Amino acid sequence: MTEVTVKELLAAGAHFGHQTRRWNPKMRPYIYTQRDGIHIIDLEKSVLQVQKALKFVTDTIALGHKILFVGTKKQASEVIAEQAKRAGQFYVSNRWLGGTLTNFKTIKASIERLNSLYEKKEKGELQKLTKKEGLQIERTIEKLEHSLGGIKEMTRLPGALFLVDPGYEEIAKLEAMKLGIPVVAILDTNANPDNIDFPIVANDDAIRSIQLVTIALADACLKGVERYEHLAREQEKTQAENKAQKAKDSKVREQKVTSKAKAYTAKKPTDKEAELSPEDVEAYAKAKAEEDADAVK
Repeated sequence: MTEVTVKELLAAGAHFGHQTRRWNPKMRPYIYTQRDGIHIIDLEKSVLQVQKALKFVTDTIALGHKILFVGTKKQASEVIAEQAKRAGQFYVSNRWLGGTLTNFKTIKASIERLNSLYEKKEKGELQKLTKKEGLQIERTIEKLEHSLGGIKEMTRLPGALFLVDPGYEEIAKLEAMKLGIPVVAILDTNANPDNIDFPIVANDDAIRSIQLVTIALADACLKGVERYEHLAREQEKTQAENKAQKAKDSKVREQKVTSKAKAYTAKKPTDKEAELSPEDVEAYAKAKAEEDADAVK
């Protein structure tokens, strides 16, 4: 999937907003009408928002950044983890730990601890411990995996966040805002669109609606990865060609210098050259040849 259509959003129930009494007036531009006390979202505008968000995500990944998928509410957690893994991105699908972004140094230390414990387990070092000690470490691994499993390979801050329901993920949104990290988000008619860089107004409670947009975002990530790898290959190719050309130019220059040196050596020596030894004449001739070669360049 590369695009999302109005028909697909409609089939997923993405047009159903919240009850009219729970709306946020700032969402007025994205509301088409109301029916039976429920706001109906203008999906024509939602499609444009999705397109804009997909382009941003692809461009961000193509520059070598990663996207952090965040969705801890029941309807979102499974698809967030599944699609982030498929796209090779980071994710938080359980509880958001305060400071995940703003105190990343501490979080990174916990990640390193988790990875270290996994390494010890793989090497069979836990088997050398007492049963009680082994169980304690297993519980520690389980606890850390639950909280950090989706970001255990994150060595630096992400290039952007993708949130499902920024109201529910308020802390994550605020941390991203503080650090200037762009936010892409699915938000409903009860949400505040302020400070969301790429809002996608849609039903953020319906599983199918969340799935549709999240899958599209994951596809955009994969497209970005493909572009990044293509650019890397092209850059590597260019560097190799430049290196080969430089070696070729150096060889040609060396041949010219050698040829000039032979010519100087073969000609009738000047009074100054006659006073020199054969070795000095050769060195003098080579220096003159190099001087001439530099003058030609």
